Amino acid sequence: MPCSDGKISLVIFDCDGVLIDGERQSTDLMAQEARKYGWDLTDDQAHRIFTGGELAKIGELIGQKTGQDIPADWDMMMQNRIVEMMKTDAETVDGAEAMLESVIQLGLPIRVGSNSSGAEMDAKFQNTGLDEVLEKERIHSGRDLDMPKPRPDIYLHAAQAEGVAPAECIVLEDSDAGVEAARRAGMACVLLRAPDKPAPEWPGLFRIAHLSEFPPLLETLMDQQQAA
Repeated sequence: MPCSDGKISLVIFDCDGVLIDGERQSTDLMAQEARKYGWDLTDDQAHRIFTGGELAKIGELIGQKTGQDIPADWDMMMQNRIVEMMKTDAETVDGAEAMLESVIQLGLPIRVGSNSSGAEMDAKFQNTGLDEVLEKERIHSGRDLDMPKPRPDIYLHAAQAEGVAPAECIVLEDSDAGVEAARRAGMACVLLRAPDKPAPEWPGLFRIAHLSEFPPLLETLMDQQQAA
C-alpha cells in the first residue's frame, strides 16, 4: 500500500461528499431529469446510481434506460444548472474547515481533484468560504481536463503539478469511482463512509466515518514513516 510505510508529500481531496455536501442536491436534480424522460427512479436510487459519475455518461445512461434522445448538450445544461444552484445552496461537509486547517498545520501540501467543473467548484467554495483555504491553482477539475474518475489522470495530474511521486500521495474520497481512480494512480486512499455502508474490497484501503478522524490518521502514518 503506498504511503503506509513511505513518505507522505501530498494530500489530495475529492470535492463532493468530502469537502462540499452538494452531491445529494446534484443527484436529486438528475433524478428529476431522469423522470422527465421516463425513467421511474426515486431520488435515493438516483443518488446510488449517479454519485461520482460523469455528467455525459449519466446523460447516456438516461437515454439508454428510456429510449429517448437526450440532447447532445445535456451535460452542459445540467452543469450550468448545478453551478447556479451551488452559488446559493452549497454547504460544507461537517468538520471540513477544521479538518483542512489541521492538515495544513501538519505541514502537508493539499490539492483538490474532482469530477466537478472548475466553475462548479468556484461556486461551491466561494459560497462556503473554503476559497479562503483552498488556492485556486491547487484545484483540479476532471471535467475541464477531460480526465474523469475512475480514470487516474486527475490524481496523477495533481501529483505532477506538486512535483511528487504518486506513491507519496494520499487521497481522501467518498465514492467507489474515486477510490478506483486512486488505486489506478498508485496512491494511498482513505474512504470517508459510514461503517454500515459497503466499501470497495481493496486490501489496505483506509476507512473513516467522520472528517475529524482524518488528521489523526495522517499523524499516525507520518509517525510510522519517521520510525521506519
